[in-house]
Amino acid sequence: MKTRMIITVLLVSIFSLCMIAHEHLKFTEIHLEDNPLVAFRILVHTGAINDPEGKEGLNALTAMTIANGGTGDLTFRDIQEVLYPWAASISVNFDKEITVFTGNVHRDHLDEFYSIFSGLLLNPRFDESDFRRNKTNLLNYIRNTLRGTNDEELGKWSFQLFMYEDHPYGTLDAGTVQGLEAITLEDVKNFHENMYTRENVHIGIAGGYTKGLIDKMERDFTSLPGGKPEQIALPQPKPIEDIEVLIVEKPNRSTAISLGFPIDITRADKDFYPLMVANSFFGEHRTFNGVLMNELRGLRGLNYGTYSYIENFIQDGGSTLMLPNVPRRQQYFSIWIRPVEHATNHFSLRLALYELENLVENGLTQEEFEGTRDYMINFSKLWTQTLSRRLGYMMDSAWYGTEYFIDKIEEELMKLTVDDVNRAIKTHLQTDHMKVAAVTANAREFKEALLNNAPSPISYSGNVDESVTAKDAIVKDYTLTINPDRVLIIPVQEMFEE
Repeated sequence: MKTRMIITVLLVSIFSLCMIAHEHLKFTEIHLEDNPLVAFRILVHTGAINDPEGKEGLNALTAMTIANGGTGDLTFRDIQEVLYPWAASISVNFDKEITVFTGNVHRDHLDEFYSIFSGLLLNPRFDESDFRRNKTNLLNYIRNTLRGTNDEELGKWSFQLFMYEDHPYGTLDAGTVQGLEAITLEDVKNFHENMYTRENVHIGIAGGYTKGLIDKMERDFTSLPGGKPEQIALPQPKPIEDIEVLIVEKPNRSTAISLGFPIDITRADKDFYPLMVANSFFGEHRTFNGVLMNELRGLRGLNYGTYSYIENFIQDGGSTLMLPNVPRRQQYFSIWIRPVEHATNHFSLRLALYELENLVENGLTQEEFEGTRDYMINFSKLWTQTLSRRLGYMMDSAWYGTEYFIDKIEEELMKLTVDDVNRAIKTHLQTDHMKVAAVTANAREFKEALLNNAPSPISYSGNVDESVTAKDAIVKDYTLTINPDRVLIIPVQEMFEE
């Protein structure tokens, strides 16, 4: 007789949430009997940190060959032709420590869809043509997208690799050019066999499925091999001495800048929640609530937007929301300065750090705290506006070992005071030790300006408020303590090569 061990059960209004463990399989369920949609999330505890040396990109290529491949007698094209009229989807995302396969379908087609979705993971076709196509796509992403057309992503990835030098996080999740070229189809098959095990997956399902499907999933996924791969140890990131700068030299029309430093908290820590309020006040992603957005874009028109983050943030498609299921054991604070004109890159960097110093020194007022806290409590409710996102946050909470994250936000924020927030700011944020990555055509000029702390005056084509020009007069000479031995220039073609 089969039994299930209930780990957590939470009943919330019209839907139920639970996590169960059965024969080394972990499940998270959100059962909504009347909902016509069903969402799947299969988390595999493997990421870029599991790539073997010299074959960087093996995790990514394995995941893509599975999700964008075939199963059994069905080719990749066969599957696409079946899914399209159902308006169903299967996709994959891979990060440092987690790879997640997502599926969405109307329950009218649930049985047939599940057969395909589970088949991809349990019985992947591993066709040579699928392998070659996905390898080519990853190589094109590095060579043509990152190096060629997307300076914003190039800047953000250059910053992460610079921040995590000689650290398991210090690689591009998609791999390297030489690493991908070295990977064979046999490598992919072996990686799947070794990493896609019963103890290494976490199965999530949400929506109007039948309970009989859970029994079937248990039987099916028990067919995965046993064993749990050893977790990769994470050392502390290298200490940062003053402000260290990586300049990626590339012929372009504007400068993309990312900067920040590791922090020692995650969602599992109590200080995450006051720091969340502080960060929302300072640089909430793609909103005008943040100081950075108002100062760089709103008042000065320097770029499309400037934001800050207290954890790894990947935007969910074209939305303004964070993608679930990109958890990490180590996190970092960062500022993303979207591309600015080359003539204002030095000023823009100075202004961002000037505002960060002001935040650290002065914190939030009571009024600023109350307004931001109330905004965050309400805004966070929008993060679970789809079944799949709600399921993703439930599974992230299990990964961090916490209560349901969205509920915990309101619970923790309602207990906060402005003193809690300002203490967390002073404890975890600073401006003295920072990594900066910039993608620019004027690399040598930018390097000399930084090393010499050259003035960076700014002018405007129209009239601006006196308060703006008064601050500009301070910012143009704002001292950046640059480490002279750590201002590096790298040609773009060398990035992510090996």
